[in-house]
Amino acid sequence: MKKLPSISDTEWQVMKVLWTNSPITSSQVIEQLEGVTSWKPKTVKTLLGRLVRKNAVGFTQEGRSYLYYPLVTEDACVKEESRSFLERVYGGALSVLLTNFLEDQDLTKDEIDQLKSILDKKKE
Repeated sequence: MKKLPSISDTEWQVMKVLWTNSPITSSQVIEQLEGVTSWKPKTVKTLLGRLVRKNAVGFTQEGRSYLYYPLVTEDACVKEESRSFLERVYGGALSVLLTNFLEDQDLTKDEIDQLKSILDKKKE
C-alpha cells in the first residue's frame, strides 16, 4: 500500500471540496470555499499546489484551465488521520482513547447497542 501524504488542517478544507466536486478548477474551489474561509484566491492556489506536490491531488489541463481531482480517497485519509492521532495522543492505546471518550459522552441506548455490536463482531 502506498504511503498517504500528510495533509494539514487547511489542506483538509480543500480536499473536502475536491472529494465532493471533482474535477474542478481552482476558481471553482475558491468559490466553494467562499463563506467557509476568509482565504484569498492566492492562498487556495498555494494549497492546491502543495497538495499536487504531495501527490494528494492531480490535475489535467483543459485549454487554459487546470482541472483538479483527488488522488487519495477520503476514507483512506480519515483512517490514516485516526491512526496518526491515536499514536500521537494516546501512544497507540485504543482502550485509553475509548475509555476517555466514553466517560465524557452521553450515549443513547441505540449508540451503546451499536458499539456493543461492533465489539462483538471484533471478538469473533
